[in-house]
Amino acid sequence: MTVMLGLLLFAGGIAAGFINTLAGGGSALTVPLLTEMLGGNAILANGTNRIAILLQNVVGVRGFHQAGKLPWQKVKPVIPAVVLGAIGGALLATAIDPPAMKRALGIVVLLVALTAIIKPSKWLGGHEKTMPEPWRFLAFFGIGLFGGFIQVGVGFLLLAGLVLGSGLDLVRGNAAKVLLVLVYTPAVLLIFWQDQQVDLAAGLVLACGNMTGAAVATRLAVRKGAAWVRWVLVGAAILAATRMLIF
Repeated sequence: MTVMLGLLLFAGGIAAGFINTLAGGGSALTVPLLTEMLGGNAILANGTNRIAILLQNVVGVRGFHQAGKLPWQKVKPVIPAVVLGAIGGALLATAIDPPAMKRALGIVVLLVALTAIIKPSKWLGGHEKTMPEPWRFLAFFGIGLFGGFIQVGVGFLLLAGLVLGSGLDLVRGNAAKVLLVLVYTPAVLLIFWQDQQVDLAAGLVLACGNMTGAAVATRLAVRKGAAWVRWVLVGAAILAATRMLIF
């Protein structure tokens, strides 16, 4: 890896870490970048990206926890479903090409953006309603399945489940989201590693950028609140959906 490519990867990581921590879709930037750098191998890029995701979310969880924004009681019940789904998705990802699923997600992400625009109160204030079982388990299992499979855009799905389905506002929803991704990513990374689908050097360079972006995003989310985060969510969702549907 040349110095120029390393700097490009680091810069992409900063943008991705910032976007991922506040909304989702940052991997829509880094996975294509890694794919180009790793000789067009999308599965290798998908696996390598998990190093950056893991370390990015360590930083994000630490920041949200220190600010007292992590809703532990809301997160604990959905951890088993998300982890099981993510393990299944990662096993699937080592053998299947993901373009069709990526385009389907692009449509879902656009719907998330429209909901955040049309019904802002659903995202801003939080509420006490929680999705009943077994629907909550199935919903978060499906989200975990996608996260383990491709990661790109899973933040939007987690936010929708946590905010609309579990009653969190956007700041606490983001805190819960980064915690859930942190919990399932080690198992997913191990699966890709065992399948020799991880480039350690590229992953660590990218991770340095992702961690930087996550640190900035966490501080801004806590300081500026849910109303500001909503517009970041809308912008990131539109950009990510465009990237998924067109390119």
